[in-house]
Amino acid sequence: MTDFMRALQLILLPLTCPGEQRTKGSQFQLTCNLCRESHRTQVWLCFLVLSFLNLSTCAHAFVPGTADLKICLRDLRKTIENSDAMLYAPSINDIKDNCKSMSLKCCILELMMVMDEEEITEPTAIDCIFHFNDSLQTEVGCPPCESYSLKNITIFLERLNNLLDYMTVWQKIYKT
Repeated sequence: MTDFMRALQLILLPLTCPGEQRTKGSQFQLTCNLCRESHRTQVWLCFLVLSFLNLSTCAHAFVPGTADLKICLRDLRKTIENSDAMLYAPSINDIKDNCKSMSLKCCILELMMVMDEEEITEPTAIDCIFHFNDSLQTEVGCPPCESYSLKNITIFLERLNNLLDYMTVWQKIYKT
């Protein structure tokens, strides 16, 4: 137990390079060279962590799989286009720049409601829509879904497709 405590002290104490230091009763030897290597490792670890943080903050800007969602919608269209539901349908002009993902989430929630009302049981379509909804990030400061105008299913699908087209182009521009 005392060897463990001694080793723990060596790990937790800040490394210094006053020359060669030897600890009593252990085989650890700290030299200036080891200190330099330790600092290099610390710098690289900091760089690695910052790189991951940078990627995670940029990752939310891109909405995953908008092209895939268009394929799911194409397959669902015939099933849901006869619905008489009135849905909140944001147009591209209504959407703030920082609220694209949230507006898309509103559309997906409306689509999920229609799928439930129309009793769509096709597992591929359900999985596609629900997975896409789960992958969307929420954004702060965006208007609620209810602030958009109510439209019939035809206009809703048209606006959703326009939003997906816009976001697909937006993704391609900002990924390069």
